[in-house]
Amino acid sequence: MKMRVISSKDEINDISENEEVIHLAFRPSNTDIFTMVKKSPNMKAIHIPPSYKKTISKATQMFLDMQGIALMEGDVWGHRKDINEYSEISQNVYDKIDQYIADGLSDDEIVAKIDREVNMGTDLLRFIIKSRKQ
Repeated sequence: MKMRVISSKDEINDISENEEVIHLAFRPSNTDIFTMVKKSPNMKAIHIPPSYKKTISKATQMFLDMQGIALMEGDVWGHRKDINEYSEISQNVYDKIDQYIADGLSDDEIVAKIDREVNMGTDLLRFIIKSRKQ
């Protein structure tokens, strides 16, 4: 999965209508989120740092829920935006998740095992697990 990293409000206008997962590296306003959803109708998730998630209004959270868009908290560690505007999740992570699902592990057990190996954040891991099960 490729996650588009947006570093500032100015970059919102540059996002593609095909974006599905976006990481916001700035504190978004309600308008910023509404604009992103309007520009990317296929959006499935917004990933933001924990301190920013606490400032998202209940109205915006309800709007995202109604649109079927997950609001996940977490950070993108070690990503260099000047090299690539996307942060990509390793195929190795998907392979491990698929193996753990095949082994019959619960979502919580999978998250616990992978979280020890990869610093991704539990919300993002749960999102990936859910998408792998569909």
